[in-house]
Amino acid sequence: MSFSVSDGLAPKPGGRGWLTPLALLAVAAAPVCAAVLAYFFWTPAAYVNYGDLIAPRALPDVRLEGIDGRPFRLHDLNKRWVLVNMSSGRCDEQCVRRHFYMRQVRLMQGRNTERVERLWLITDDVQPDPKLLEAYAGMHVARARRDVVAAFPSPTDPGDHIYLIDPLGHVMLRFPMDPDPKGMNRDLSRLLRASRIG
Repeated sequence: MSFSVSDGLAPKPGGRGWLTPLALLAVAAAPVCAAVLAYFFWTPAAYVNYGDLIAPRALPDVRLEGIDGRPFRLHDLNKRWVLVNMSSGRCDEQCVRRHFYMRQVRLMQGRNTERVERLWLITDDVQPDPKLLEAYAGMHVARARRDVVAAFPSPTDPGDHIYLIDPLGHVMLRFPMDPDPKGMNRDLSRLLRASRIG
């Protein structure tokens, strides 16, 4: 037995018979469309910065005084990534915690550890506790001038944050008041992998 088009078994143009092929095409194309949209318009959480990106700004190349009385300039640390904490020389509990985070995040970089420096900018004339300096040996310590402190942007007080300076001497990342070391590590590790300098 054979059927012809006139028997009414073939789909008619413009009729409901065309909905099935269109539906199948839509189902097949959906994953491709979703992938394209995700690639161009959605950033996965794993690639979002933890710290706040700052439009890179050059820090003033002014003479500061190291804790040992010797001259110190921020540009002495150029060609390195620098984690910065600012506080009184008294260094309260939150300040000590930031020093600890900075040290641990630096050590987390493994073979890239030597590409990262730590800097404590003291914002007053208080002499820091020698035991604290011993506990965080290797950290650069200098007294900050007002114009240097003002160069670190903050919605509140620059002393509320840990900052990151890039190898060209620009402050470019600001971490929260009470940061998550894992988030800091992710940001810094990604920068070190992507950078050919410092």
